Amino acid sequence: MKKVNTRMLSEKEWQELLKNQFKGSLECNVPMKNHTRLAIGGPADALAVPDDPLSLKNLIVTLKEQGIPFMTLGSGTNMLVRDGGIEGMVIMLQAFNRIEMIKEYEDSVEIFVEAGLLWQKLVNYCKGKGYAGVEGLTGIPGTVGGAIYGNAGSYGYETKDVIDTVAIMDQHGMLERFKVEGLRFDYRTSSISGGNIILSANMRMKKDASESVSMRTEDFFRDRREKQPLAEKSAGCVFKNPKGSSAGKLIDETGCKGMSIGEIQVSPVHANFFVNRGNGTAVDYLNLMEHVSVNIQKRCGITLEPEIKIVGRN
Repeated sequence: MKKVNTRMLSEKEWQELLKNQFKGSLECNVPMKNHTRLAIGGPADALAVPDDPLSLKNLIVTLKEQGIPFMTLGSGTNMLVRDGGIEGMVIMLQAFNRIEMIKEYEDSVEIFVEAGLLWQKLVNYCKGKGYAGVEGLTGIPGTVGGAIYGNAGSYGYETKDVIDTVAIMDQHGMLERFKVEGLRFDYRTSSISGGNIILSANMRMKKDASESVSMRTEDFFRDRREKQPLAEKSAGCVFKNPKGSSAGKLIDETGCKGMSIGEIQVSPVHANFFVNRGNGTAVDYLNLMEHVSVNIQKRCGITLEPEIKIVGRN
């Protein structure tokens, strides 16, 4: 099979490739800095937003047949796109944003949530209904799909703790539902591969007084706002916490807090957040990561592991 040069395809040629089997929006040469919280990243060859599961299936089957790489993107949090951009297709699931209570038990409820829903909308929904289980995850800016994929966690809460099942579409367009036990969740990871697409999840929440859930949620959000640079251009935590320690504390104690390379700075508010002070580049971000990592390794003998996902061409 001849490799398709996706950098050269026009929007009309993409549509022709899909043979009218796709409903949704499709753009070419899309700057990823406009789709990431860091506001960094070169252009994706194409970006598609399917309207429905059938369009998504037809899209990925065609891409697979043509040997065109693709990746899904939530709201662009916890992600660094290199300055060379992304080869192939970026798929966003903005239209997959339903949330509803599907079953009620004596002391809990089962909720159906689609992957494209912003995580904070799920938190606000539970806060208003008096459903407990995600209070400590307030303020996380990503989507439900992203939170599941990386097992987002904070204040002792983890996404896996409220998951019952997850519906996943594989690279061949086949849909399968997995129980939480089969997805091998761990600290900020899961066994869900990058080539598979999370469509939705059924979650189990405990019933509680809405006032109590609201109070806990607001307390956690207040603490997060005081300790993290939520209003700035960042991708969340840069490094995973080493066992028995805190990446932010190590960075602070070794004198890297506030350090800058180009327009990328180790946040003075929280040292495990790097912020883009203007028109920062991925090269500067990666160089700052390297500098901080080497410093920690030399002084503490600890190797920091990235939490942020790094994608794209150099």
